[in-house]
Amino acid sequence: MTSFTQTLGAAWQRTGSLLCVGLDPEPTKFPAALAGRSDAIFEFCRDIVDATAPYACSFKPQIAYFAAHRAEDQLEALIAHIHEKHPGLPVILDAKRGDIGSTAEQYAREAFERFKADAVTVNPYMGFDSIEPWLAHAGKGVIVLCRTSNPGGSDLQFLTTDGKPLYQVVAALAAQKWNASGELGLVVGATFPKEIEVVREIVGDMPLLIPGIGAQGGDVEATVRAGRTANGTGMLINSSRAILYASKGDDYAQAAAMAAQGTRDKINAYR
Repeated sequence: MTSFTQTLGAAWQRTGSLLCVGLDPEPTKFPAALAGRSDAIFEFCRDIVDATAPYACSFKPQIAYFAAHRAEDQLEALIAHIHEKHPGLPVILDAKRGDIGSTAEQYAREAFERFKADAVTVNPYMGFDSIEPWLAHAGKGVIVLCRTSNPGGSDLQFLTTDGKPLYQVVAALAAQKWNASGELGLVVGATFPKEIEVVREIVGDMPLLIPGIGAQGGDVEATVRAGRTANGTGMLINSSRAILYASKGDDYAQAAAMAAQGTRDKINAYR
């Protein structure tokens, strides 16, 4: 069995891309041709995936955008489609789960057994008890929230403990004490490139999922220079809305492909 980190490393090399395409479907933004269709979310996301796959190293569906529309079955179908039609491109389920014991075990089963995701985002606020159940699923990636892209993240992530901001403590725990599986990664927002650099120094070559470019305004050059590893990889730089809704017309898939290609090329210019 190929693990998440092995699959991701191979995808970085094979595709020459650090772009992670986020899948946050909002039916109100879909083209008119999909209006009223019961499978509109799957159809839209499938078309986006097929159009952007040549320019991406991974995909990141956000579970809330599916669950809010009772479209979990469409999420299952979408992840199955990615695995079948675009093998080797890992799927990260953006769920940000954070619970302990048997509840965490059920969340892990949901992500890895029901949806067949290759990795999942988790919230570490409840400590290692909330991380450990995910590690029971061999080869699956667990991407821990560290320095998030939202302004309010500083409310907690910059609280000082033992003389260090909390996000740095989380980074060190994830890289050392918690990473028994070797499959952990961290979420670090592109809106804070200085903190990306600090986290990279703490965690070495651990994968960083970096949201915040595109609609959130993160600087691509600063992000890449701060987060790249020695071989020019190490990052999944996520863009969602700027790619998904590059056009609201019938050319939405082609427009998404052009946006993804342009984003990939901009990222690569600074690698």
